[in-house]
Amino acid sequence: MIETSIKPTGTPENPDSNGSIAVRSGFHLSSDIIVMTDSGSVQAESISGLRTHLLAQHIRDGRRSLAVCAPSENSGASYISVNLAVALAMAGVDTLLIDADMRSPSIGNFIVPDAPCEGLQQCLNDPYLPVDDVIQTDIIPHLSVLYAGGATPNAQELLASRAFPTLIDHCLRKYEVTIVDTPPSNLSADSRRIATAVRYAMVVARRNRTFTSDIKTLIDDLTGDRAKVIGSFLNEF
Repeated sequence: MIETSIKPTGTPENPDSNGSIAVRSGFHLSSDIIVMTDSGSVQAESISGLRTHLLAQHIRDGRRSLAVCAPSENSGASYISVNLAVALAMAGVDTLLIDADMRSPSIGNFIVPDAPCEGLQQCLNDPYLPVDDVIQTDIIPHLSVLYAGGATPNAQELLASRAFPTLIDHCLRKYEVTIVDTPPSNLSADSRRIATAVRYAMVVARRNRTFTSDIKTLIDDLTGDRAKVIGSFLNEF
């Protein structure tokens, strides 16, 4: 599967002009959530095509999870993760978006809370903190978010703990689909650990920037770790 998206330019803003789609109080959305702010654009149509493909050949076959991985920085993995999660929610699919990049979290740049939120790292550090207590539910209808909870120096240890796959399994039982944003694979092995727990992965690449050899290496690594790579998404900026 290869799809193409072109990331828009512009600065984050509160798109209160999103028609009838209500945004939960205490949060606002970046203009880079293109499926809401410019739904008729080529970019949004590309995301919608990806959503259709996943609904037909992934989610409706009972696969409830997807780790979005990239071989290097600035490939657009977070952009795809957020827009795909929002597109699924807009289609009525009960969706959870997890920011599993605890080294340099970025989901909060797209779905912006008015105040810092506890998230993944707090749940993994504290066995008595239920994940349901820190998931931000219904940011828009059908979309919930588990933020990273800030950057932490012990991300690798937290992801290697038994608590992480247990948390993922809980989320898969509760939501129709869970989209997990991951850090670039060239900076750490975190994305491989995440994809192993999530079970399914999609690789995001950037046209004229990502090397084909890096994509192949990442796919081989993910497959070797027993994550099923369902395809790739090509970003054109």
